[in-house]
Order: sequence, then C-alpha cells, then structure tokens
Amino acid sequence: MQQPPESVLILDFGAQYNQLIARRVREARVYCEVVPFDLSAKDIAERAPKALILTGGPSSVHGEGAPLPDPGIFDLGIPVLGICYGMQVMGQQLGGRVKRGDKAEYGKTTLQVTLQEPLFHELNPALVGWMSHWDEVIDLPPGFQIAARSFTTPIAAMVDLERKLYGVQFHPEVVHTPWGKDLIQNFLYEIAGCSDSWTAASFVDSALDDIKRTVGTDRVICALSGGVDSATVAALTYKAIGEQLTCVFVDHGLLRKGEREQVLEAFEDHFGVQLIVVDAKLRFLMRLAGSTDPEEKRKIIGEEFIRVFEETSKELEGKLGKFKWLAQGTVYPDVIESASTGNKAKVIKSHHNVGGLPERMDFKLLEPLRLLFKDEVRRVALELDMPPPMVYRQPFPGPGLAIRIIGEVTEERLSTLREADAIMLEEIYKAGLAREIWQYFAVLPLVRSVGVKGDERTYEDAIILRAVTSEDGMTCDFAQLPYDLLGRISNRIINEVPGVNRVAYDISSKPPATIEWE
Repeated sequence: MQQPPESVLILDFGAQYNQLIARRVREARVYCEVVPFDLSAKDIAERAPKALILTGGPSSVHGEGAPLPDPGIFDLGIPVLGICYGMQVMGQQLGGRVKRGDKAEYGKTTLQVTLQEPLFHELNPALVGWMSHWDEVIDLPPGFQIAARSFTTPIAAMVDLERKLYGVQFHPEVVHTPWGKDLIQNFLYEIAGCSDSWTAASFVDSALDDIKRTVGTDRVICALSGGVDSATVAALTYKAIGEQLTCVFVDHGLLRKGEREQVLEAFEDHFGVQLIVVDAKLRFLMRLAGSTDPEEKRKIIGEEFIRVFEETSKELEGKLGKFKWLAQGTVYPDVIESASTGNKAKVIKSHHNVGGLPERMDFKLLEPLRLLFKDEVRRVALELDMPPPMVYRQPFPGPGLAIRIIGEVTEERLSTLREADAIMLEEIYKAGLAREIWQYFAVLPLVRSVGVKGDERTYEDAIILRAVTSEDGMTCDFAQLPYDLLGRISNRIINEVPGVNRVAYDISSKPPATIEWE
C-alpha cells in the first residue's frame, strides 16, 4: 500500500510504549508509521511527513552506542515531538544538557503547566501524568522555553515555538496519562496541521487503486484462512480485480474443531470468488515431526504454506494462466513483531507470513493490510459490508494449534488440544462473552501431573486456558473471567477430554508475556 498523502513518522528508539504512540495517532485518524530511529534526514524529507515523533527508549544519551537520530531532522522545518528519551535526544543534539537525575521518577506525577499554547491548549494547568525516567534535561537548548515542570523534574516539557520543536518527559500515550490523547491531538492538529482524514472509507479507496495499479492484468492467488485479515484481503482484492483472483484454503491439520466447515460455509455464503480447498494435513505433520523449537515450527509452517500455494497455482495454470501474486492477510503487528521495521529491532517471534517466509518464492507478495492494526482491519471489513460474525471472529494464528502445543506436534496431542479448546470456546460463547474478549483458547504445555480419577492415581496432561482483552494485539491484559465459568470449563475438560487431569488459567499480561505461548 502506498503511503497516504498526509502522514506522521514515528522514530523508534526501542520503547515498550512505541506502538501505543502509533495507536494514539491512528485513533486521531491520522496515518502514521513506525520507522527505524536512524532513518536519514534525506530519506525523511523525501517521504514528506507532516510531523515526526521521537519515542522513548531504555537507553541513556550518554551510554556507549546510544541510539541517536540524524541531527539533520531538526532542520527540516517539520514539527517534532520528543517523548521521554526522545526529549533527551532533542535536548542534547540541539545544545542543551542532559544528566542523570538525583532521583528516578516512575509512575504518576503531578505536572504544572507553565506555557499552555499550543501543546497544552485547553488542558488544565495542573495535570497528573505518567513518568518513567532517570535521565533528564537540566539546561534548555537555545531557543527553547519551559512548558511544564514536576516536583522532581524542573523541565518536564520544553518548546521551541519558532521551529515547532516540542519535548515532553512524561508519556502522553499511556492510559495512566488520561489527557495524553488530547496533547497528542494538539500536536497533530494545532501544530502539525494534520487533518482527521485517515478513515476506513479513505483506506478502501486508496487500497483499491493501489491493488489495480500494482497487479495490472496479472492473476492473484489469495491465502484464505477464514480469519478477518485474510477475508478482508480477499474482499478488497476481488473488488479491485474481480475474476483475476482465486482463493486457496489450506487445511494443514492444525485447525480448531469444526474450523474447516465453518470457514467454507461462511465463504460460500458471502463471496462470489472461486475457492480451492487443499487437504495438506499429512505433509504438514510430516514436516513438523521432531520439531520442538517455536521459531523452527513457525518457519516450517510458513515455508510449507508457500510450497502448497506454488503447487496449487501450477495445477491451475493450464486452465487459468500463470499466478504472479500471492495475497495474504499480513497486518502491522505481524510486521512489528517479526522485526521488519528495521535491522535494529529485536525479533519477538517470526510470524509465518512475515519472518517465517522462505527466501525463495515463485510469487510476489500482495499485502494491502500490511500497515493496519487489527481494529482498523475490522473497520475496513465493515466498510466492505462483510458479515459481522466474520468481522468479529477472534484471531487465530496461521500456524494454528502447532504453536499452542509446547513441543513436538503429533496427531494425538492435536486431538487432545482440539477437544479442550472446543469446550472453552463453547462455554465462553454460551456465557455471552465472545465479543468482549479479544482472544481465548487452550494450550497444551506437555506438563504432566499426578491426579486421582475413580480412586485411582493418574499421571496425565495439564491444559492451560488463555483469555485476553486488547484493542489490537500489541498489548493485552488477562480477561477476568467469572469463577463459575472457569469452573465449568475446567470440569468439562477434565471429564470429557481423555488424558487430562488438571486445568490452569494464565493471568499474564503482554508485555512481559505474549498472547500465544509460542
């Protein structure tokens, strides 16, 4: 997808909150991208963003090898907002002085605004914000003035009104700074002159033109999983190029109970495009045999998907012509977690459709949703009049149950997990919580424990239940399910799934955990 005419670039210094900054900008209906911190001033100028945001990060500007941007970014005439470490970088590179404070400042802090316009426009002069720092700017760079202070931080915000350079030591992007969204919107609207034009409708118009221009008269094969991402890609691409598109659903044997039947029924009811179903259970299980490493499993599955699509396209070539493009439902969190925003990023996990792809492929990739968060994909899906059950279907990873079995994947283990997972899904649906919870599933950790069934000692598997609340999958908290619901799920799994005698509930958030176990 081409960059929209109006955009904001977020220079990533490794903060745990950097994706929240992107979320807040997108919520203001302004398009943004997270890019490497060392993107050159020349490259930035060529992209002509309306503004730059420098994120926080774990480094000190005085540390060896500290990440520093091209200082030329401050001479581009583009408004810049530095957050936490981003403010310290700005202060140091523009001639101020940064040092380690006498005291660290973490958590909620009372701020006193000393200069309201334009960053703190219409905000209360006394505010509670979220701090997380030790270093601080102690001498302002030339041309700057103090805009806010806290009890322990004399320069909690600084501004150069003439050059439109702004720095804040606190984190406006986190929920603990309740007025932070207003401050970010002040920067976007009042200072950078952005408009709130990034909408689902504008994205659809742009994406359709982009797909037509990119594909031309070529044929496209679409990897359909049944989830909202791939279904939205199918709907967009079909609307753009019509009969040039063929969808392929691969049953890799790693699906949930009844998944294949549900996907095919939903697709046949609401799409007019040709759908090919490939039964590839045996080949995936054979490739996964003996593999226990999560990254290895993801890469095996990613490569095998591509090989299936290549073979299928060759079988169809005589009838339909050569397929040059593979369309898939890659979304922004996939790209970020697979470290595709820059070579300085750390790989969290290789998503099968990004970092898990093989180096050699017969296709060019078509990924129209690559820069969207999940909630934005859902808004696009609704804009395309896709049915709500498909739009709000909970996320299911491409590698399927393979990354919910900790260790080697076997038919027996898949059967155990599939039955336990189906019970959890059924009970949550019956409790009326399916739309409230972002994702919910069972995990087979291959941990056995002693139990008692029918007065006899057992030594059987445990099942872990995972349910989380989230907006986009980048961060999450565990869902506080009612105890009686957890009790019903546990009782049913232990009584109905052979070989299981214990059920536990995962109460970790992301970070530090991830949503999936592998």
